[in-house]
Amino acid sequence: MATFLYKIGRFAFRRRKLVALIWVALLVLAGVAASSAATPKDPGFALPGTESQKAFDLMEERYPGGGSADGAVGRMVFKAPAGQKMSDAKNKAEVTEAIADLKKGSTEISSVADPFEAGAVSEDGSTAYIVVEYKINSMELSDKSKESLTDVAKDARSAGLAVELGGDASMVEHDAASSEMIGILIAAIVLVITFGSLIAAGMPLLTAIIGVGVGIFTITALANVLDLGTTTSMLATMIGLAVGIDYALFIVSRYRAELTAGREREEAAGRAVGTAGSAVVFAGLTVVIALAGLAVVNIPILTKMGFAAAGTVVIAVVIAITLIPALLGFAGDKILGRKVRKARKAGVDIGQGVPGAKPKAGVRWAQFVLRRPVAVLLTAVVGLGLIAVPAASLQVGLPDEGSSSPASTQRKAYDMLADGFGPGFNGPLTIVVDAKKSADPKKAVDEVATAVEKMDGVAAVVPAGLNPAGDTGLITVMPEDRPASTETEKLVENIRGESKTFKADSGAAIFVTGATALNIDFSQMMNDALIPYLALVVGLAFVLLMLVFRSILVPLKAALGFLLSVVAALGAVVAVYQWGWLADLFNVEQPGPIMSMMPIFMIGVVFGLAMDYEVFLVTRMREAYVHGERPAETIVTGFRDGARVVSAAAVIMIGVFAGFISSGEQMVMMMGFGLAIAVFFDAFVVRMAIVPAVLALLGDKAWWLPRWLDKALPNVDVEGEKLQKQLADRPQDPDEDRQLVRV
Repeated sequence: MATFLYKIGRFAFRRRKLVALIWVALLVLAGVAASSAATPKDPGFALPGTESQKAFDLMEERYPGGGSADGAVGRMVFKAPAGQKMSDAKNKAEVTEAIADLKKGSTEISSVADPFEAGAVSEDGSTAYIVVEYKINSMELSDKSKESLTDVAKDARSAGLAVELGGDASMVEHDAASSEMIGILIAAIVLVITFGSLIAAGMPLLTAIIGVGVGIFTITALANVLDLGTTTSMLATMIGLAVGIDYALFIVSRYRAELTAGREREEAAGRAVGTAGSAVVFAGLTVVIALAGLAVVNIPILTKMGFAAAGTVVIAVVIAITLIPALLGFAGDKILGRKVRKARKAGVDIGQGVPGAKPKAGVRWAQFVLRRPVAVLLTAVVGLGLIAVPAASLQVGLPDEGSSSPASTQRKAYDMLADGFGPGFNGPLTIVVDAKKSADPKKAVDEVATAVEKMDGVAAVVPAGLNPAGDTGLITVMPEDRPASTETEKLVENIRGESKTFKADSGAAIFVTGATALNIDFSQMMNDALIPYLALVVGLAFVLLMLVFRSILVPLKAALGFLLSVVAALGAVVAVYQWGWLADLFNVEQPGPIMSMMPIFMIGVVFGLAMDYEVFLVTRMREAYVHGERPAETIVTGFRDGARVVSAAAVIMIGVFAGFISSGEQMVMMMGFGLAIAVFFDAFVVRMAIVPAVLALLGDKAWWLPRWLDKALPNVDVEGEKLQKQLADRPQDPDEDRQLVRV
C-alpha cells in the first residue's frame, strides 16, 4: 500500500498541472450537471415491512385517484378574538375572503377546503382551519405560492383574527451556507496557527471545498433520479468538509516534516503520500464502512444519506492522495513556516525542529501519562462514564410541528388546533380495514369502528365509506392525548393487539398508521438493527485495524474507547436536547424526544471519525515500534509527531460540526452538536488520554499478534516499512527523476 501510494504521490507532484486540471474539470462538469438537473421531488419517508407502510401501500392500491399523495399541504388556522366565534358574520367573511385570495394567489393549488362546509370548526366555535392541497410537493413549490400563503395569513391577522400556518407548504428552507462558513472560518484560524503559513493553511481548505463541491454537485444532479432529500446534502457537506480538511492536513503536515528532514520536494511528496496517505486511505475506509453500513437498517432515507456521505468521504480520500501532492508542487518553500524557511536559508539542520524550541506540548503530555497511566486512565473513564449517565433516559421519537420552536408559526398553529379540537387532533390514527375476504365488508368496517371506540384513550372515531371497489374502509381515530404521549402509543398497541380477533370474527385484516404508529415502527426498526449494525461495523473495522496495526489488543482498545465516547456523546445530547440543559447556549428552543435515527446514525458517523484519530496517532507509534523503539518511546514519538496535528484536526472537525448547530434544521442541529461533542470526547479524552495510558500499561503486549494469524493476514504496510527498505536499498542514480523546480 505505502509503495503504491508513494508512486502516486510522486506522479501527482510531477504531473501537477494535469492532475489539477482533471479535478477542476470534474468540478465544472458536476456543477453543470447540477445546474441542469430537474428540481428534486420529496423523497418521502418509507419504512419497508412495517405495519404503517403496509397501510400506506394498501391505501395507494385501493384508493386510486384519491389525490396526490406527494402533494404539499398547508393549514391556515384561525382563532376568533375573546368572546367571539368563527361563525360570526364578520369572521366568517374573513375566512371566505382568505379562501378566494388563496385560489387567486397560486396556480399550483389543487383544492382549498372551506372549514364551514368540511366541519373544520371546533365545538366551542373559537377555532377553524383551512386545508390547502397543492398539485406538487413542498420541494417543488414556487416562492410565489409560499408567499401567497403568508400574505393571506397577514391580511387575516390585520382584521383582528389570530392566524397561524402549518403543514409542509409553510416550512421555510434553511440555508446551510452560513453554517458551512462558520466551520470554514474556524478551520482557517486553526490551520494558520498550526502551520504558520497561509499557503499551507489554505491548501486543505481549497481541496476540501473542491471535494465537497464535486460531491454535492453530484448529489444534486442525481437527487431527482435517486430521490435524495435536502438533508442528505447537508449531512454530506458536514462530513465531507470535516474529513476533507483533516485528510489534507495530515498529508501536508507529513510533507513538511519530510522537507525539514532534508528530502527533495518530489521525494518528500512521495513519502508523505506513502506514509500519511496510507493512514488516510484506511481511516477513510473505516468511515465509508460505517456510513455504508447504515443500509443494514433497511430504511431508504437513512441508506441514501449514508451512501451519499460515504461518497463524499471517498472523494476526500482521492483528492488527498492526488490533488494535495499536485498542489504541493506549485507551493515551493512557502509551504513551510517563516521561521523554518529562515533556518533553512541559514543552513541550520532543522530535522528535529527549529533550534531552541522547547519540547512540544504533545511530548510533555505523553511523558506525564507515562508517569501516571493508572490515574489518567481512571480519571478519563470515570469522567466519560458520568457524562454518559443521561443516555439511560434516552427517549426517541420523530419530529412534528409540536417539537418546533414555540415562537414559530407552525408551533402556534399546532397549539391552536390542540386547544380547539383536543391534543389528539394533531396526530390522528388511520386504520385501514382490508375487507376483501370478508362476507360483508361494510359490516366488518362498522364492527372495527365500534370496538375501537370503546377502547381507553379514544376521543372520537370517524369511519369513512368504502372504497369504489367496496372491499376496503378507512377509520380515523382521534386519541385523547398528544401524538408523542405514552397513552397514545399504548392505544396503537392495543388496536394492533386486537387485529387477530377482528380477522377471526369478520375476516377483515386491519393496519394502523399515523404519526404515533410511524414513530413506534421506526423506533422498533432502529432497535432491531442496532446490534447487527454494531456487529457489522465494529467487526469489519476491527479486522481493518488489525491489518493496519498487526495487533489484537490495539483494535480492541480502539473499539472499546469508541463505545465509551459515543455513549458519553449520547448522554450529552440527551442532557441538552431532551432535558434542556444549556438550551439557550446551544440554540435549543424546544427540548423533547431525540430523533429516532439519531443514535444509530451517530454510532455510524462517530465510529468512522473516531477511527481516523486512532489510525493517524497510533500508526506513527507502530512505525516507531517497527523501527526498533521501546514501547514507552513509541508513545512519546507518536505524540511528538502526531499530537499537534491530531489536535488541530479534531478542533477543525469540531468547528465544522458545531457550525451546523445554528443551521435551523432540527435534525442537522442535533447531529452537528452530537458529532462535535463526540469528536471532542474521542480525540481529547479517548485518543489523547486513554490510548497512551492503556499502551503504557500493556507495553510490548500491545503489539502482540499470534504467529499463525500474523502469517495469515496480508501485510498492507501502512507504516511504510517495506517502502523504507526499498528506498534504502535503491541505487542512487543522480539523474533519476531529475527536473528543474522553481522555489
